[in-house]
Amino acid sequence: MTIVRPDAEGYRRAVEVLRAESVVAFPTETVYGLGANAFSEKAVGEIYRLKNRPSWNPLIVHVANVEAARELAESWPVEANELAAQFWPGPLTLVLPRARHLAGVGASNNTIAVRIPDHEVALRLLEESGLALAAPSANRSEGISPTTAEHVLRSLPDVPLVLDGGPASWGIESTVIDVTGGRPRLLRPGAIPLRELRDVAGPVTLPDDGPSDGDARPSPGMSRRHYAPRATLTLVEDVRAADRDESVGVLTYETAGVEGAEILSADPREYAADLYAALHRLDDAGVTTILVQEPPRSEDWLAVRDRLGRAAAK
Repeated sequence: MTIVRPDAEGYRRAVEVLRAESVVAFPTETVYGLGANAFSEKAVGEIYRLKNRPSWNPLIVHVANVEAARELAESWPVEANELAAQFWPGPLTLVLPRARHLAGVGASNNTIAVRIPDHEVALRLLEESGLALAAPSANRSEGISPTTAEHVLRSLPDVPLVLDGGPASWGIESTVIDVTGGRPRLLRPGAIPLRELRDVAGPVTLPDDGPSDGDARPSPGMSRRHYAPRATLTLVEDVRAADRDESVGVLTYETAGVEGAEILSADPREYAADLYAALHRLDDAGVTTILVQEPPRSEDWLAVRDRLGRAAAK
């Protein structure tokens, strides 16, 4: 693997790799993505191979502008127009009816998940390559998403090239909204809070239990186990009351009486931005168990609770 700066030479090398139907890891505002030409079966296959990703788990396609997104959709609902106008570029993914000429791209139910990233490196790579890039997080399947180039290196050492754009600012994946069936439906909570989506699109249907692993689904991020560290992650009501030794790490947003813990902000947006980096640090410290203080059950913590719940799944 080669980590390169996002300068003229770095982009030239990245575009060369992408046009050779291989993969490039690059930063977005959410996490680092593993990008490949979305219309190349060989290139997309390389994503699945490197990540050891199940074939039933679809990919999000990243594009440079709304016009490129509309070309991927068979129809463009009013809700898509409103949400795109408010949140693109940004950490929102829209699930749309897939254009008929894109038979090999998207989910098996004839939908496609699309977003425009809000990161100068990602946008320039999209523009200079002239490609729509399928790009899941640049880590092994089920593992912690990467928020730095070094995280990519440790998880996927066989990736040919990584554009290093520094730490991801949001630190948590995009919110995914399905707009194919009238009322918008939340498929994956993420960086954009639900209340902000409601302000734009009106009522939003909340996710149900979701598909079973192995079943088709319209969006990534719906697997039972996901975002998990190597250590066993356990959610607890009060980390201060837990028995622990040097093999046990602690992640909390409270400071009282928790010596040696990873302490994150009590603000859900700031907590989410640091969550994956904190889990990487605990894994790197060699702990075998990570005890996590349960976050509040309020709607503002929905995305964090989703990630921690999937990371804790057996």
